[in-house]
Amino acid sequence: MADDEMAHDERDERMDAGDMKRKGRGHRDATEWADRYGGARFKELDPNAKPGPTASVEGWVVFITGINEEAQEEDIHEAFAEFGEVKNIYMNLDRQTGFVKGYALVEYKNHKEAQTAINEMNGKELLTQTIQVDWAFKKPQRRR
Repeated sequence: MADDEMAHDERDERMDAGDMKRKGRGHRDATEWADRYGGARFKELDPNAKPGPTASVEGWVVFITGINEEAQEEDIHEAFAEFGEVKNIYMNLDRQTGFVKGYALVEYKNHKEAQTAINEMNGKELLTQTIQVDWAFKKPQRRR
């Protein structure tokens, strides 16, 4: 048997044994996922749900646009905390300037608080700029 054939046979044996290292994504063993997430079930979207706002896994998220680039997280919290308990605020910053990119996400625990924030703050002025507030996640109306 030639050296090349022996090398191929050894490689085939390693592949059968699972010793081959793989690069990239998607090569994890399924048991790893079960261990990592502890058999957790993730919330699935109801295909029969009516169009409209949809909750995230943890709460109800409103999307705010038109935010002043010099706004701070405290400014957003002050403006939106009066409508209910703010669970989280997500503000992305521009890497080069360090300023806010102009939008933020505010998460509330329940639908009523989030809806009140949208109704009260949409079109209002925050730090000399008019902001727009709407649901971050909406189920669209089905096309016929």
